[in-house]
Amino acid sequence: MEKIDCEESQVDHSKRWTIHTANWRDYSQLYQLERVCFPSEDNWPFWDLIGVLTLPGLVRLKAVMDGYMVGFIGGERDTGQRIGWVTTLGVLPAYRRLGIAQDLLFRAEKLLAMPTIRLSVRASNQAALRLYETNGYSKVDRWKNYYFGGEDALILEKNR
Repeated sequence: MEKIDCEESQVDHSKRWTIHTANWRDYSQLYQLERVCFPSEDNWPFWDLIGVLTLPGLVRLKAVMDGYMVGFIGGERDTGQRIGWVTTLGVLPAYRRLGIAQDLLFRAEKLLAMPTIRLSVRASNQAALRLYETNGYSKVDRWKNYYFGGEDALILEKNR
């Protein structure tokens, strides 16, 4: 397991999790995390999970506690537009509100190394919206009927 060495995080590192680069060996745990964290219509299929774990140039970080993946973040760069995209962020329910999502987000932003970071979130996901707004994101767009069931996606952006 390769440990990520980023600049000092804004999160208290006396917590019990560690952040590592994820890889194809993490497929099983990421599959389970996706199924728990996202409604069945929103969780990623096999090829998307394999892609985020193996394609070159992507950010893929996992939070680990007691040898098990409890959180994951994926991201990609659009170098032409100088935008980094957070493509997924999930933390198992039993491990939420400990600062894991914030730690993953902070580290992914550093690794994406773009002046603008964007992401999409279900309009009804108030917990995620609070997390992102607390970390400097603001709404820049709304994609109508983006999610299964017709729910809109809010596009949030942070300029660094």
